[in-house]
Amino acid sequence: MSKPINVMIVDDHSIVREGIKQILELDGDIKVSAEAGNGKECVEKLDERSTDVLLLDINMPKMNGLQVLQYLKEKKSNVKVLILTIHNEIEYLLRAVDIGVDGYVLKDSDSAVLKKAIFTIEGGDKFIQPELTPMLRKRLDEKSSKARIDDSLTKREIEVLELLAEGLFNKEIAYTLNISEKTVKNHVSNIFKKINVSDRTQAAVYAIKHNIVDIF
Repeated sequence: MSKPINVMIVDDHSIVREGIKQILELDGDIKVSAEAGNGKECVEKLDERSTDVLLLDINMPKMNGLQVLQYLKEKKSNVKVLILTIHNEIEYLLRAVDIGVDGYVLKDSDSAVLKKAIFTIEGGDKFIQPELTPMLRKRLDEKSSKARIDDSLTKREIEVLELLAEGLFNKEIAYTLNISEKTVKNHVSNIFKKINVSDRTQAAVYAIKHNIVDIF
């Protein structure tokens, strides 16, 4: 029989840790080698325990899960990190992915999903809960699309486009950016060519669609 995977559970609710421990240790292929009730305790225990996979909550006192993840990445730790959270908001997932998380699973998941995630990341692959991947892919596509736009437009052109999308006239844009109205007209003309639009409304729609401006 192969050696069980050593897991540390980090959650500020002891009843949650106990429940997860019982689920994970049922088959004998996973061993909960340590537990911690906050991020600071987790970091301290990691130095003294042999941990393969860290099961990490996000909302915790002293150091939250994302801060722990950031700390481990900066330290170039070899421990695999699986975030187990109630948060299904895309912002938390995006932040975790940006930092370099190995896996992300929601607390209302099936126990089979949690175990699969642990085996997957311990084997060297990433695991994002399947229900979250379409939303993540959409946001990552939007980010890369914005990056491509940012490459084609100059910093000043992006500033002009933002103000244009907010409904400002050339004269108002000139006043806001402290440049001449003629310069604004030149920028607007260049923007239209680069993003392939023919009027201000199309440019505004383009800016909104590509997250250059936020709509509330």
